[in-house]
Amino acid sequence: VNGLQARTFGVWTLLSSVIRCLCAIDIRNKTLYHITLFTFFLALAHFLSEVFIYRTAALTIGIMAPLMVASFSIMGMLIGLQYLEVEALSQNKKKN
Repeated sequence: VNGLQARTFGVWTLLSSVIRCLCAIDIRNKTLYHITLFTFFLALAHFLSEVFIYRTAALTIGIMAPLMVASFSIMGMLIGLQYLEVEALSQNKKKN
């Protein structure tokens, strides 16, 4: 890894964490929720591609940890998305 790659990965990680924190603050914002969910899909795809496509990483604890975090977060957010949609329907019924 050279310096440019390390800084790029650091900025990507920082951007993802800012998006995730903003979603935690305003969890009912559906657009932000979808963007946050996409960041977890992107992270999962990145680490899986490094292991299985490019073969630049081995399945060690250093790779398994982000894979598990991304996977569990995706599952949790998909479950939470159902509640957001139910809540949005309830709000629309109250307005009408």
